[in-house]
Amino acid sequence: MKSVVLNKKVRGAFVPRSSNVELPFVAVTFAMTVDGKVTTKNYDVLVGHGTIENDNVRLGIPREDLRKERIARGQPPYPIRVIVSNKGRINPGLKIFESDFAPIIIFSTTRMPRKTREQLQGKATLYLSQARHIDLRWVLQKLRYDFKVKYVACEGGPALFRSLLEQGLVDQLNLTIAPFLFGGKNAPTLTGVNVDFLPRSVRCSLKEMRVVDDECFLTYSIRHPERSRLPRDSFTRRLGRIPSRKL
Repeated sequence: MKSVVLNKKVRGAFVPRSSNVELPFVAVTFAMTVDGKVTTKNYDVLVGHGTIENDNVRLGIPREDLRKERIARGQPPYPIRVIVSNKGRINPGLKIFESDFAPIIIFSTTRMPRKTREQLQGKATLYLSQARHIDLRWVLQKLRYDFKVKYVACEGGPALFRSLLEQGLVDQLNLTIAPFLFGGKNAPTLTGVNVDFLPRSVRCSLKEMRVVDDECFLTYSIRHPERSRLPRDSFTRRLGRIPSRKL
């Protein structure tokens, strides 16, 4: 795999930064306690650096029936795995880098340590921006334009979700309410531990609600009329219990 450093002088490496470029449909999935604290729970998968470090998962699809469904739709059995990290301090020893069943793409900045780049170059495709922060809209445009990605499943964490919300890039929120109370002043909510309000309120429309045992599964639609996006046709989520060991 290759390492790519984005540079304004290298025109060929760029997708046009235009609001008219069609973006993938983005669905964000979270599990939340009754008191509003985020827990962990596990199309193409987008995660933040903190989530992949904390959960240390491979981001695969363990169920064979779901892999067969993807193949029947003309997709590869496993989704592309995408990691975003502003600082790029990613541990090359994580489980995700031990498997090669699907490509791994990392969007970061030139702040990524040189040693980390060298260790990851053989395991993932790196896109390194010279800006201090990743342009998430451009990331989605890149996924749609170069990798033909139509649907993105964002598995967190809260900081990434907040950034996507602030830029109007989320289409759907899949939220599971787990029957637990965590407490904790500094425990993250859906939008992280940032004490500031969002720049503007985000309107959510409840599309579906299901109760399975003690858990409640909610699906919200988030509308942004100004965005060019794909329809939500077949982007449905699978219900499943949250493993207690994760809580």
